[in-house]
Amino acid sequence: MRFARRIESLPPYLFAQLDKKLTAKRDSGADVISLAVGDPDLPTPRHIVEALQEAAEDPTTHQYPSYYGLPAFRVAVADFYRRRFGVTLDPDTEVLALIGSKEGLAHLAFAVLDDGTEALVPDPGYPVYATATMLAGGRPVPFPLDAAGGFLPDLDSIHPSPDATMMWLSYPNNPTAAVADGAFFDRAVAFASRHDLLLCHDAAYSEITFDGYVAPSILSTEGGMGVAIELGSLSKTYNMTGWRIGYAVGNRDAIRALGTLKTNLDSGIFNAVQRAGVAALTGPQDHVEEMRAVYQKRRDTVVSSLQEIGMPVEPPLGSIYVWAPVPDGRTSEQFAAELLEEAAVVVSPGTGYGKQGEGFVRISLTVADDRLQEAMDRIRERLG
Repeated sequence: MRFARRIESLPPYLFAQLDKKLTAKRDSGADVISLAVGDPDLPTPRHIVEALQEAAEDPTTHQYPSYYGLPAFRVAVADFYRRRFGVTLDPDTEVLALIGSKEGLAHLAFAVLDDGTEALVPDPGYPVYATATMLAGGRPVPFPLDAAGGFLPDLDSIHPSPDATMMWLSYPNNPTAAVADGAFFDRAVAFASRHDLLLCHDAAYSEITFDGYVAPSILSTEGGMGVAIELGSLSKTYNMTGWRIGYAVGNRDAIRALGTLKTNLDSGIFNAVQRAGVAALTGPQDHVEEMRAVYQKRRDTVVSSLQEIGMPVEPPLGSIYVWAPVPDGRTSEQFAAELLEEAAVVVSPGTGYGKQGEGFVRISLTVADDRLQEAMDRIRERLG
């Protein structure tokens, strides 16, 4: 039996590997605390759940949904962008519903890349940027993000080849938790325009920010709509990871291309989930501020605990992660393995996000406060 070369060439998915290690450790009887995966532990707000329940009782939601998303959902996304970012979007041509943003960013590679063309991907970066490029027949070309540059790319040092067609960015960033300001997005849009690239911004964490920082949209930048597409998700903002609903917005040619691909590959999102998405975007937003406060408290717990044992960690201004340097004398994988074996704590080794991730681990804040404190106590006991 033979399988496609594109599958055989893919590296194992980081979180699938971590899940196997976690399961094996738990099977041995250990009380393992996983800080590896960014899956919110907080509940979906009640009014969103009730909207789903009501919509699921409506028989009209049981039929095939629109390929492009319910008009009401696309209008809700456009209204959110107007209120939040001051960006005007046409719901019919500049907004597309996604089965979660991961689906959209993966399929975007197929809509943009031809065999042999290139995508510029951040290193370290969310692994799907590179793997989707490979599956689409393209070649991922990494550009480095380093601590000295605030984990922002040095655009002046990046020289795309004529085969490059797209570039990925993500701020607030996964995995580094770095943030970007409007001035950086100005430079990025100019860079993409100069090199004829589609600028793809993964904005999954735009609403999870701290200490007064407010994340901008790349579409707010002058010229952004001409070169950029932004992918958003209801997963992190509304604790809806299992619901699988997100959106793509921006350049209408990119939206059309992605929509054309999706009409041939999927049949859209259950309409009841989309109605719940409308409730999320248009309903009370009090819980968002409450959620930020929870994550900020957890961030402070992690940062202060690591600082106490001599790990130089700065409090991040966004995302649900802390990107922490490993102690001297250890690689990322060695340190992650040490914490699993000796402290029964799972963290993500930085090398799972690219070669430039060496020397770091990613710690997720999506664990109940008492368990997070216990995990930090275990790490402090092991390293203190």
